Amino acid sequence: MPWYRLTFQAGVVQDLAAAGSAMAQRLLDKTKWIASNAENLRHEAMHDLPGLHKYAVADWRIFYAVDRNEGLIDIHAVVHKSALTQ
Repeated sequence: MPWYRLTFQAGVVQDLAAAGSAMAQRLLDKTKWIASNAENLRHEAMHDLPGLHKYAVADWRIFYAVDRNEGLIDIHAVVHKSALTQ
């Protein structure tokens, strides 16, 4: 099964910088994993943000959209879970 292509919204760079280098690398690795397994995953939909899905990595959440027609995973944000409860 082919990999989906990855794209990143501009704010993701700042999101990853806040994670620290080791966690940022882990999060980037997970985005690649999501792209390579997109067809086999049960994508957790965001009911309050239509079209977006989330994936948990430790205390971080990766928010992304899936475009099956284009074979594309678009990473919108990477957020620490504490920021979601504020």
